[in-house]
Amino acid sequence: MRVLFTVSSWPTQYSAMVPLGWALQAAGHEVRVLCAASQVGPVSQAGLLPVPVLDGMEEVMRLRLQYYWEAVTGIWPYTWLPPHPLTGEPMDDLADFDPAGFDADVAPALAERADRSFDAAVEFARGWRPQLVLHDPGSLEGLLAARATGVPAALCLWGPASVHDPEHMRIVPTDHSGAFPRHGLGEFALDMIENVVDPNPPSLDVPVHATRLPVRYVPYNGSKPVPAWTLEPARRRRVCVTWSTALSTVSGPGSYLLPAILQGLGDLDCEVVVTATAHDVAALGDVPANARAVEHVPLATFLPGCAAVVHHGGSGSSLTSLWSAVPQLIATFAAEQAVTGRRVAASGVGLHLPGDQADPERIRAGVRALLDDDSYQAAAGKLREEIMAAPTPAELVGTLERLAAG
Repeated sequence: MRVLFTVSSWPTQYSAMVPLGWALQAAGHEVRVLCAASQVGPVSQAGLLPVPVLDGMEEVMRLRLQYYWEAVTGIWPYTWLPPHPLTGEPMDDLADFDPAGFDADVAPALAERADRSFDAAVEFARGWRPQLVLHDPGSLEGLLAARATGVPAALCLWGPASVHDPEHMRIVPTDHSGAFPRHGLGEFALDMIENVVDPNPPSLDVPVHATRLPVRYVPYNGSKPVPAWTLEPARRRRVCVTWSTALSTVSGPGSYLLPAILQGLGDLDCEVVVTATAHDVAALGDVPANARAVEHVPLATFLPGCAAVVHHGGSGSSLTSLWSAVPQLIATFAAEQAVTGRRVAASGVGLHLPGDQADPERIRAGVRALLDDDSYQAAAGKLREEIMAAPTPAELVGTLERLAAG
């Protein structure tokens, strides 16, 4: 069977698909991953074969534009303005960005790139003739290619936020280029998504208005080398602090919460491990005596030995923490992350703080509660059991074979 993946330009948005790609290949199926040129490295490092033909608006720009319009409509919840959608620089006034000028000077070129991307996906599908297409929520090229060639498709959720959430911010992009009607399929609508691969445990209650295909979440946190210290047992209770690869870039410097987190945890009787980008680690400077800061390492290598975790609500951080049965404190700065934080907190596994309320005192109190209240650990163990009860990626392969044959 030939299986076509299409993925967005942000690696963390398709990392949950990687183990499914491994399982399909191990079962003898051919897998090709349509991606942007920027994703050749990440896809190759994951052990999958990239086909760099996709293009279009980068995720960073799409999110900045979304946050700008949130500010215009009054639902941007923070005291600072979002970054300039094009430059990423802080804005003093919403008038610093000219939406009419963007529509006239920038949007047409982006639409042309999106046209080429959708057309390239359809052309590749017609030439390679896959029996099945899998795509992440940020890559509608896969859905279009499947419908244009008459083969089944499944959208692969990357975490607790769903394409069927009643949120003002969808996790699927808008078809600005009109590719779906141009290929005779009518305007894109969510009911075109007929199958959803869902790695979330049932207790998160993630809405899916399509055929749900449950799969066990298997962590893939990249392919960085594993430091030797991750094999050493913690001398005290270990608290992991893991931070986004791009949060400051899309939400502004006010979302750089690491200094406040370390200030809040500096006097706790625990060992704190901060893992973040090299830039964010360098910006920390000196850290408290009970902490160490390291460039991003794969979470799954040391998170199971932690007593609590603090993070920004990213899907990979959330699901890997659930897989590790670790209670979570989630401080969020975006609508999708807030959905994740609320769902995790509602399951009893952790606590959610809107990012602008996450001062050192609240962070300290939250982590202390996670460490001292056994109910969080009990709930974390329950959700890990739910994850382990779901079909493995290898077991899902049979379901996908039947879907392709149907």
